[in-house]
Amino acid sequence: MLHQFTLFAPIFSGGNNAGRCSFAGNSSVRDVRSLRFMKQASGRQSNNEHGVFSETMDRAKHRATTAYGGRAQEGVLEEESSKVIESRPSWKAFPGQSFPLGVSEVDSGINFAIFSQNATAVTLCLVLPERGSIDALDGGMIEMVLDPDLNKTGDIWHICIEDLPRSNVLYGYRIDGPRDWGKGHRFDSSIVLVDPYAKLVEGRRYFGDISMKLSKFLGTYDFDSLPFDWGENYKLPNISEKDLVIYEMNVRAFTSDESSGLDSNIRGSYLGMIEKIPHLLELGINAVELLPVFEFDELEFQRRPNPRDHMINTWGYSTINFFAPMSRYASAGGGSVNASREFKQMVKSLHSAGIEVILDVVYNHTNEADDAFPYTTSFRGIDNKVYYMLDNNGQLLNFSGCGNTLNCNHPVVMELILDSLRHWVTEYHVDGFRFDLASVLCRGIDGSPLNAPPLIRAIAKDAVLSRCKIIAEPWDCGGLYLVGSFPNWDRWAEWNGKYRDDVRKFIKGDSGVKGSFATRVAGSSDLYSVNNRRPYHGINFVIAHDGFTLRDLVSYNFKHNEANGEGGNDGSNDNFSWNCGLEGETDDASVRALRSRQMKNFHLALMISQGTPMMLMGDEYGHTRNGNNNSYGHDTAINNFLWDQLDARKSDHFRFFSNMIKYRHAHEVFNHESFLSKNDITWHEDNWDNHDSKFLAFTLHDKSGGDIYLAFNAHDYFVKVLLPAPPKKRNWFRVVDTNLKSPDDFVLDGVPNVGNTYNIAPYSSILLEAKF
Repeated sequence: MLHQFTLFAPIFSGGNNAGRCSFAGNSSVRDVRSLRFMKQASGRQSNNEHGVFSETMDRAKHRATTAYGGRAQEGVLEEESSKVIESRPSWKAFPGQSFPLGVSEVDSGINFAIFSQNATAVTLCLVLPERGSIDALDGGMIEMVLDPDLNKTGDIWHICIEDLPRSNVLYGYRIDGPRDWGKGHRFDSSIVLVDPYAKLVEGRRYFGDISMKLSKFLGTYDFDSLPFDWGENYKLPNISEKDLVIYEMNVRAFTSDESSGLDSNIRGSYLGMIEKIPHLLELGINAVELLPVFEFDELEFQRRPNPRDHMINTWGYSTINFFAPMSRYASAGGGSVNASREFKQMVKSLHSAGIEVILDVVYNHTNEADDAFPYTTSFRGIDNKVYYMLDNNGQLLNFSGCGNTLNCNHPVVMELILDSLRHWVTEYHVDGFRFDLASVLCRGIDGSPLNAPPLIRAIAKDAVLSRCKIIAEPWDCGGLYLVGSFPNWDRWAEWNGKYRDDVRKFIKGDSGVKGSFATRVAGSSDLYSVNNRRPYHGINFVIAHDGFTLRDLVSYNFKHNEANGEGGNDGSNDNFSWNCGLEGETDDASVRALRSRQMKNFHLALMISQGTPMMLMGDEYGHTRNGNNNSYGHDTAINNFLWDQLDARKSDHFRFFSNMIKYRHAHEVFNHESFLSKNDITWHEDNWDNHDSKFLAFTLHDKSGGDIYLAFNAHDYFVKVLLPAPPKKRNWFRVVDTNLKSPDDFVLDGVPNVGNTYNIAPYSSILLEAKF
């Protein structure tokens, strides 16, 4: 069994180096009639039903190994055996052009162009499957050595091939150069590399297929398919930033569980998500923030023995390529071309439902890990010194916590990122981006922080991206914490990590944080009231993908990440959680009631706060990861959306969450365009300096008189309050009291006769509306 191998060995490794084509000499055109490659002629079909493969031959015995996909079929082939035939393609090759990078169709054929400043040799590798069947390769790999005198312009290597098929061709590059690690080089010509500008990437066909865990990845292209039909009446939602309610979610985990009720062929796919749009509409959100959908290897940890080798990467923060949609999110193992089309179908369907699509993008690092255990698939082997940040000794800098850091403000890398973003906007019509560990994008090529990072400015000023929401996660693993100070050009929004922390602390009953809580629900003007920034530039959240779920937040004081084998060492230790009296799951009715109340308190606070609210998939039914707040759970079930649990709780928990979201949409007092003035809010508070005070009440004033009164009691005892006088000719109606059971906890039309006082229960909150 193969444990380590390169993607493809040279098809012919004899002394004459047949099978490699060098276009040397003075002519600009070379017939490729001398190409020679091997293929089986026995008619025997491969049993490799989930992936693609290529036959390779060693120098001694021409041993054919189907390594692509990780399943080895070995057979000794004699060079003149009847089982081997010779094929002589009659293509013509031209020097090609240096622009655009990647693969393009030009008048003279298919053009290939790739950047490498430090390479000394570049070989284009092609695999030609039978047309229409990428799973059944009949041929071997053709390797075409590029001549730097003819096939290179500046730092771009290029070639154009006439009569090459317009689709179903796999391609990659072998690249060689200096082997001096001390100068930052990591060239290795034994590895076939993915083109950074490949628009489609092929690998294993089925998500988490352990039998294919050693599968490799190659670029491909499709110039045969018709342009996607977006429809005559199609239009972008164009939702104002101040009106967004964001739902952070994972495409696969949303429908992969059997409880989704979907056909097995579409569970966990882009098409599966379309089927569940009615749930999103019923919930009331109007934007989805999709965890990474760029091509990644979910089995990367299983390629070698290590403490994590039982894990599946269910979230995708380990990018192989920045242009290609995740191919294993296609339905029925359909591959990259289908993934591209189905992604567009998903976006079109979401837009038709009035829901915007924001992508969580990872430009701070790639899947290629570190120097100790590299997983070289692309950038590292193409030009490590350009694509990654290095120290003075040529060693990788690690501000991402993942072993490498993309050299984002290098001109070449910056243009790659911009081209990628534009591609997702123009080709896939996405509405915005959330940038993972965005502080990395604020570092120079030596890793030092920049006051005006060129990439951040370019994204803010780019014409194609001008309609997009752009959201920063304003910190990194190197300690560059930029919440409230992220370079923004009045365009960038930020994940407000201080909102998360302060709201968690107050709701669970910490002392001394009432003032901070008030600042957060009022829009965090201390952070964002600068220049022309607005409250909606703060993305408010209590829960996100990389921490406790909402239910875990009220069920655990400590992490319990035992299931993933990391001994609780992963994830943050500062979760500001409270188990409400007992650690973990319990049948204690009083504890369960308190936890339910606390979850509603958090959601109420989130929905009435100025700024843009974001909630996590599954929080609408109280999803738990059993304390596992890690990104790579030991199986995908930890992160799956459980539709049977949703159905069981729709009568109370879901109802409250959905109604609060819709209530926010219906009341402009919660989403002001500008920061609140004294005419917009009245604080009913004369106890700001009391460190032990855990009660806060205020009124949001509506221009038409429909004021909203809110009070949060984080004490462990009742607080009886004197209510302010409502506007003239109006009375207070109780809309929310989180201490009451469903359906009394939320009454849309309001309950009248509240009176002049209200006795607010421990760990509960209320919302009153002034009505006629």
